[in-house]
Amino acid sequence: MESVWMMIDIVVIFVLIAVSGFGFIIFLEAYRRRNNHEHVDAPAIFEDPNSLKEVPCPHIVDPASKYISLIIPAFNEEHRLPGALEETMNYLQQRALKDPSFSYEVVIIDDGSVDGTKRVGFDFVRKYTVDIVRVILLGKNHGKGEAIRKGMLHSRGELLLMLDADGATKVTDLEKLENQILSVAKKELHRGDSSKNDSSFRIADVPIAAFGSRAHLEEKALATRKWYRNFLMKGFHLVVLLAAGPGIRDTQCGFKMFTRAAARKLFTNVRLKRWCFDVELVFLCKHFRIPISEISVNWTEIPGSKVNLLSIPNMLWEIVLMSVGYRTGMWRISS
Repeated sequence: MESVWMMIDIVVIFVLIAVSGFGFIIFLEAYRRRNNHEHVDAPAIFEDPNSLKEVPCPHIVDPASKYISLIIPAFNEEHRLPGALEETMNYLQQRALKDPSFSYEVVIIDDGSVDGTKRVGFDFVRKYTVDIVRVILLGKNHGKGEAIRKGMLHSRGELLLMLDADGATKVTDLEKLENQILSVAKKELHRGDSSKNDSSFRIADVPIAAFGSRAHLEEKALATRKWYRNFLMKGFHLVVLLAAGPGIRDTQCGFKMFTRAAARKLFTNVRLKRWCFDVELVFLCKHFRIPISEISVNWTEIPGSKVNLLSIPNMLWEIVLMSVGYRTGMWRISS
C-alpha cells in the first residue's frame, strides 16, 4: 500500500512539474511578443508596375483621402484571387458610376506567397492604376493577422473593410456593414455634443466596428459537419468566450469593417499575427469601448481553405498567450 501512495506522489509531482513548466513557457512566449505591435520587418512600399516608381506610402494616422479601403490578405491565392477581385472591382466601379463622390481603393497584401499571387495583384494594378489597386509585399509569410494589420495601417479610407481573397462573402454585403456603422455613428454624434451638426460630421472620426457574421448558418453547419468537428468548434467558442467575453457569436468571419478612428486604435495595438487576431480585435474593442455590431452576411464555403483541424491547437495557443499577455500587463495597450 505504501508503494502505491509513493507512485501516486511521484505522478502528482511530475504533473505539477509539467504544468508549471508549461506555464513558464506560456509566460515566456507572451513576454517575447510584448512588442509585436511595433514589429516592422521593412517599411511598406507601393510600386507602380507601369512606371516602376515607388509610390508614397500613407499611414493610418494620416487624414483619409478615400471613402473606403478594401484590404485583402493573400497567401498562395493565384487561383482564387482573380475571380474575387473581378467581382469586387465590378461592384466598386458600378457604385462609383452611380455616385461620383464614392472613392475607393483595394489593397492586396501578399503574405509571402510562392505562387503567382504577386503577378495576379500587379496585373490588376496595371489594369486599374496604382491609385485604385495597390499591392504590399511582405516578403515572407507572417500570417493573416499581420497581413491585415499591415494593410490597415497603410490604407487611405474613412472606412476600412477586411475581406478574404476567396470571395466567400459577397462584396455587396459591405453595404450592410456600412449602413450599420453610419447608423451607429449618427447615434453617437447626437448622444455627444449636441452643438455639432451634420455638416461637420466625419464618419472617419467616430470609432465603430461592424463584424460580418455566419452565426445564422450555424444550425445547418452543425447538421452537416462531423461530430468531432462540432465538438472542437464548440470547445473553441467556449475558450473565445472566456478570453474575450460574450457578445459576438462569430469572431472568425473574415468580413469586418472599421472606421478609420477604430482601425487606428486597434491595429496599432494588435499583436497576434495568425488566425486568432480576430479574437484580439474583440478584446481590444471592448477595452476601448468601441461599439461592435454583428451583421449577418451571405457566405459560401469556397474550396481551398487554409484552416483545418490542425489549426485549432495553434488558435488555442494564441488565445492563451493573449489572455496571459493582457491580464498580466505585459501587453500594454496604447491609446
